[in-house]
Amino acid sequence: MPCGIFVYGMVKEGYYFGVPPLLLAVACYLAHWTAAAVILLLFGLFCLAFFRDPERVIPADAGAIVSPADGRVVVVTEEEHAGRQGTRISIFLAIWNVHVNRSPAAGTITKFDYQPGRFLAAMRAEASEQNEQNIFTLATADPAGESGSSAQKAATQEIVFKQIAGYVARRVVAWKKLGDTVARGERIGLVRFGSRADVWLPLGSRVLVKPGDHVAGGSSILGFLPVLSEIVADARGAQQSLGQLAPAAPAANHSDAHLTAAGQPKR
Repeated sequence: MPCGIFVYGMVKEGYYFGVPPLLLAVACYLAHWTAAAVILLLFGLFCLAFFRDPERVIPADAGAIVSPADGRVVVVTEEEHAGRQGTRISIFLAIWNVHVNRSPAAGTITKFDYQPGRFLAAMRAEASEQNEQNIFTLATADPAGESGSSAQKAATQEIVFKQIAGYVARRVVAWKKLGDTVARGERIGLVRFGSRADVWLPLGSRVLVKPGDHVAGGSSILGFLPVLSEIVADARGAQQSLGQLAPAAPAANHSDAHLTAAGQPKR
């Protein structure tokens, strides 16, 4: 794993955490404190490897939602958010996973909240609500709008992404702010030393993953957003079907109408 940093690159935090113990390891070695030198060397190399930042191939599929992090899917459940029904996907990041977080979709950050909280183990269900976290709300375009009409291009849907601290990870770092525009798979933050990432998708989204699946940030597709134009078309079709099933009003008798208009009594 340490060799991987020379292939993948590393975020700047890797230098802050990795270089000091390596320098101390050299000092301890020169002072003939061999055991301390070995421990510091291993810790420094671990930090460099932990903060590695590999490039990823980002899918171009319309409406695709990519994983915000490397790790294992631990929860896929229906959940309400801000009064709207949808699906939450939770991903657990082990300490050996890449911890650079990526945007699940292209869009604009319309809301950003930092929520202080506890540091429960990231595997626990309560961590999604109770732990320290950054919450991004992202407005992303209707999948049909990528090649559709101007009205489709103007239509947006909201998804929510959370960076959640864990028992070991005690710091969530966001590199983006409210109002920023992000690309699908773009780097948006970091969680230090083991954590959790949640993605909330609106009702009608097609989820492709299940608990136990391993995913890679920026390249694994979690699911697809619903196409708004198809939802509207389905709703209109249902209304038309109901209209066709409704009983038709009786046809007016033209002769009766003529007599009534002429002041004659109705038959």
